[in-house]
Amino acid sequence: MKPCGASILGTTPLAPGRHGIAPVQQTWAVDPQLRLEQWERRAEWPLAAVAIAFLAVYSVQVLGRPHGVEATVLGVMSWIIWSVFVADYFARLALATDRRRWFVKHLLDLAVVALPLLRPLRLLRLVILVGALQKALGNAIRGRIVIYTVGGVALLIYVGSLAVLEQERDQPNALITSFGKALWWSITTVTTVGYGDLYPITTTGRIVAVLLMLGGISLIGVVTASLASWIVQRVAEDDAAEGAATAEQVAALQMEIRNLADELRIMTAQGAIPGGRTSP
Repeated sequence: MKPCGASILGTTPLAPGRHGIAPVQQTWAVDPQLRLEQWERRAEWPLAAVAIAFLAVYSVQVLGRPHGVEATVLGVMSWIIWSVFVADYFARLALATDRRRWFVKHLLDLAVVALPLLRPLRLLRLVILVGALQKALGNAIRGRIVIYTVGGVALLIYVGSLAVLEQERDQPNALITSFGKALWWSITTVTTVGYGDLYPITTTGRIVAVLLMLGGISLIGVVTASLASWIVQRVAEDDAAEGAATAEQVAALQMEIRNLADELRIMTAQGAIPGGRTSP
């Protein structure tokens, strides 16, 4: 026989108290899905800080073009940052309840940590910062659209400019040879305008162009869908309010008719209405 307060099969240990037996600590068994959610929630801001560090390192590498010891230090820092994202990927994979399904749903994350070409995509962790700004604005849907659009476009343009400049500037007959030209090209590409005065000539640069165009189209789609959803929601709320007001009016009229009917029966019974019969 177990003593009072012993745990059975991992349930919450119990201890005697004034009102009987009460739990003294949390359940030992933790839901694996809950552990994954806790990890992702706790890792959000640290990974955002790592992404900011990567942005700074990558910017110095591309714009400053360091040499010697400085280049070596920046390279080591870049690899350390990359290893943090690799560790986060495998930690989330290990904590997932259905690892095969999680792996299939997070193929982009695998590509980000596995393919050197897609390394700048790790900067998408900075979307967490955009989410923090959204929380400061409250639940206004238009405020969310503005924050996500401005933050997403600025991030895409800046990272795209760095990526295409790194690949293009040292190539023969290259047109994108400075950050100013790269920035102008990224703006015209992400907005799907494309004047044609500047264009990448390398395979990597053209892949960056495709990603920028897809990102721009996706942002436009998100904004359009959000606005449409907001309009539909407002119309539905107005209809619901009008329906509620109509229902209240109908209920009030029914109550008033009942009251009038009751008064009419009372007056008829008392002979106050001609044709009515009075009780002897």
